Amino acid sequence: MQLANTTILITGANRGIGRALVTEALRRGVKRVYAGTRSGTMPITDSRVTPLTLDVTNASQIEAAVGQVEHLDVLVNNAGIALFEDLSNIDLIEQHLAVNLFGPLRLSRAFLPQLTRAEGAILNILSLAAVAPVPVVPAYSISKAAALNMTQSLRAFLAGQGVTVHAGLLGPTDTDMARGFEIPKSAPEVVAKGIFDGLEKGEEEIFPDPVSQSIAEGWRNGVSKGLERQFMAFVPASV
Repeated sequence: MQLANTTILITGANRGIGRALVTEALRRGVKRVYAGTRSGTMPITDSRVTPLTLDVTNASQIEAAVGQVEHLDVLVNNAGIALFEDLSNIDLIEQHLAVNLFGPLRLSRAFLPQLTRAEGAILNILSLAAVAPVPVVPAYSISKAAALNMTQSLRAFLAGQGVTVHAGLLGPTDTDMARGFEIPKSAPEVVAKGIFDGLEKGEEEIFPDPVSQSIAEGWRNGVSKGLERQFMAFVPASV
């Protein structure tokens, strides 16, 4: 897939990785970017950018967004939360799951008709925390691990419909979400470029930065990826 002249929707588009993805998509010559934010406003002024009021946990806003987007080639599920906690607050865990797991799943199902017609792609922005938990943000890690499993399952179910499903497995990135981590981080612009490079190459799991790239070969040749390929055989051909 080449992004030039495509229509793309990016959630959580007003800051951090989301804003960098919007900028990178424009640089690659997209025809239109639908920028989903909870406020419905965008700091980027470009005639190709259409802001959408879109809280991924709000069913009515998802329905309204579907009505505004007639054609869609790529859905980028980027909106997410990461809060420090210690697994003592079940409500906080449920909040992470609502945004980081069920939000992308609901968006993917809602926009599936447009994506199927376009033979398009779903790109879920995840984290290396999906592979191994970061103990100081366990609810975030749980939600991203669940979202990776969901991504793999959607990939199997949608393969017969011509829709590809991708996971961006990001290392530490210099955004507000990672402000509390005193570790080397990649710039959002570098990560955004790596994400779209991987999408255009058709990579199922995209490792867009130096830290994540260090495990890419091990992941692609590892037991987990091998089992995913084996288990895809269980999906009925009629699905």
